[in-house]
Amino acid sequence: MKSIVQKSAIPHSKILVVKRLEELKFDPNLHLHPEYQLFLVLKGRGTRFIGDNIKPFNPGDLVFTGPNLPHLWRNDPADTKKSSKTLGIVIYFPQNFLEEIINSKEEMENIRLLFEKAGRGLEIHGRTNKVVSKMMQELLHSQGVLRLIILLQILNTIADSTDSHPITHVNYIPINNKTESDRMNTIYRYIMKNFRSKISLEVIADLINMTPSSFSRYFKSRVNKSFSDFLKELRIDYARKLLNENKISINSVSYDSGYTTLSNFNKQFREVTGKTPLQYRNEYLKIRTESL
Repeated sequence: MKSIVQKSAIPHSKILVVKRLEELKFDPNLHLHPEYQLFLVLKGRGTRFIGDNIKPFNPGDLVFTGPNLPHLWRNDPADTKKSSKTLGIVIYFPQNFLEEIINSKEEMENIRLLFEKAGRGLEIHGRTNKVVSKMMQELLHSQGVLRLIILLQILNTIADSTDSHPITHVNYIPINNKTESDRMNTIYRYIMKNFRSKISLEVIADLINMTPSSFSRYFKSRVNKSFSDFLKELRIDYARKLLNENKISINSVSYDSGYTTLSNFNKQFREVTGKTPLQYRNEYLKIRTESL
């Protein structure tokens, strides 16, 4: 099994790189690199892993990550079967970006603090998301020193906004050796492939040569939640996507999300969302109808 892929995105002749990604699917491998990264999803849906956090992503998802923070955006199986491609814009700039100026000049204090926060990853939403998304499009089509100016405007906008929050837990421990990266890649790959079926703790523990009890302790130390809670949240997130699409019955949603009984599905759905699946679907449909 592959370990975390270490990438380096910027040629020595450049201060930053901006790319429009157009692929059948985003890179499914857990990877890290020494650059800061700002990533905007334009088209595509799935699940993202950043450090110890797992969360669904949709068009408009905007995330700023600091150097060497492991991450991946994994498309939903149904999304990758469609003929249309996934789209995104990504900006990379180096860890020592304007380092002397940012660390010593008071005008750059907000940027320095932003870079510190980026170590945990930042999700950007609200009005700032819309403003920064537009500037990223402008940066994509700009040249020369104008690229640097727009990047600084983007960073200043994020730094001065309250429309962002940290992604990883405050006590997140970075993955820092090959053995751990191998283990986490093995775990994530197996879970994402099999979460809609029954997953045996014994089987997944055996994949990384641990006993079930050792695996449970290890997993919680890495992800800050138990394996059962992690799997429950993953399944419920997937169920919410199916409920939003409103194409199949709640019973079918339950089965497709990995539950063998409707009663257990209803119980766990309420534990995660505070609502029954029917309440959730009805509220979502009402909001969607009112917004048309």
